[in-house]
Amino acid sequence: MPKQGDQFIVELKKTNIDWGTYRNTNSRPQITGECYIPIPSSVAHQFRIYNSNHTQGIDILGQNIFNAKSTDGYFDGVVKVSGNSQAGDPYAKNLSGKGNLKAFNNWFNQMNVTVGTRIKVEWTSPDDIILTIL
Repeated sequence: MPKQGDQFIVELKKTNIDWGTYRNTNSRPQITGECYIPIPSSVAHQFRIYNSNHTQGIDILGQNIFNAKSTDGYFDGVVKVSGNSQAGDPYAKNLSGKGNLKAFNNWFNQMNVTVGTRIKVEWTSPDDIILTIL
């Protein structure tokens, strides 16, 4: 599990910012405002960032859900690490609002996030994350 001081920086792509409408799948209707922060596979393995496959489908604070705030004060909520690169893989590849894929939308809009925006994700404790737009 991630610990205090673990951090990574990612550069957002169009699919991260516009996930609800810009996807390579038609498995569900398009939903405006859905977005997420990607977690590189190497980072997930290095810091042991696990999805709910690892927790038998249960959301556990400090394991697959975390309290999160942004340094600019525009985001404050519970986030979940989810997704995987292949069925059954326990390593997460996405960071989004817990139960709300629109959780970052207002923050992204307020901060004029665009393709190429970089975000630092840092654990300040095993349960808490701080998000910084660089």
